[in-house]
Amino acid sequence: MKTLTLLLLTLFCLILPVGASAKRIKDLASIQGVRQNQLIGYGLVVGLDGTGDMTTQTPFTIQSITNMLTQMGVNVPPAAVLQTMLKNVAAVMVTADMPPFSHPGQPIDVTVSSIGNAGSLVGGTLLMTPLKGADGRVYAMAQGNLLVGGIGAGAKGSKVLVNHLSVGRIPNGATVERQIQTPFDQGNTITLDLNDMDFTTANQMMDVINQKLGEGRAIAVALDGRTLQVQAPTGPARVQFMAHLENLQVDTGVEEAKVIINARTGSVVMNQNVTLDECAVAHGNLTVVISSLNEVSQPNPMSNGTTVQTGQASVDIKQDKGSVIRLKKGVSLNEVVHALNTIGATPQDLLSILQSMKTAGALHANLEII
Repeated sequence: MKTLTLLLLTLFCLILPVGASAKRIKDLASIQGVRQNQLIGYGLVVGLDGTGDMTTQTPFTIQSITNMLTQMGVNVPPAAVLQTMLKNVAAVMVTADMPPFSHPGQPIDVTVSSIGNAGSLVGGTLLMTPLKGADGRVYAMAQGNLLVGGIGAGAKGSKVLVNHLSVGRIPNGATVERQIQTPFDQGNTITLDLNDMDFTTANQMMDVINQKLGEGRAIAVALDGRTLQVQAPTGPARVQFMAHLENLQVDTGVEEAKVIINARTGSVVMNQNVTLDECAVAHGNLTVVISSLNEVSQPNPMSNGTTVQTGQASVDIKQDKGSVIRLKKGVSLNEVVHALNTIGATPQDLLSILQSMKTAGALHANLEII
């Protein structure tokens, strides 16, 4: 009996598709209208240990302090006096991401960034700062003690810094004051936006939703290669419906072969579907070094001569031994990387080699330069 069970399990594993790239809908798409919203505000950080803004160069800090104290009924001295007094205050911008379905009273994290010339925000306290959305309305209020992940010290012109001291965070530092309405619970349909445009994935997702949740009806329609419209129940039942929908598995098929090249850093990333036709690659280095030595010829004393600048230059050309390597047709990613490493190609060399192979028609992948 035990042997029969093991045999049946083995046959079942053999029947399963090998290398199927099934992913959840929640990993492939997002719900239109259910997203984060960016908030921003201007505020003041106080309590700094003499590392605040140099107010002679940041007049907006003085203006902010003056306005705040005036609103609190404090008799503010002239601005010239404040310039010599304020050392523990810094003007900052406060940013936050408001999650979807946030309700009044819920806390969110905020990031505080100096916009003046403050040396450090360590030990500072953010005063009450309204956070506004793109429509100019206040959606949250931020206040609290900053957490700065760094340290710094200096004396007599020397300075040592660890990490960045002019940016800090306040966990749960803002409280939501106004809810943002979303179209999630409006109408009889919801819209799914694919993370990447792909007609195959959109069609496969439509078929899976109709088979698993349609109950014989076509409740999902692919509008294009990126958007699906799905009929959904109204009221609290929509949440349960979405919980089932986002966990459905969709077979996305074979992913597109792609090579990502970062021209600034020289990094190259390829996925496993990159293949080659048979080709040959030659690799060699040519180095040209030009050096010059400038000299000045002084005239003899009591002469009417003039100073003449002379120079000598030397040119040295060095060419390393090149190498030619043959790459067979249909090789995998590991073989491509191994072959390029064999000829000693650096990341910068790979940029030129891969572009030339693509131009020659030997590289079967889309090159994306960022």
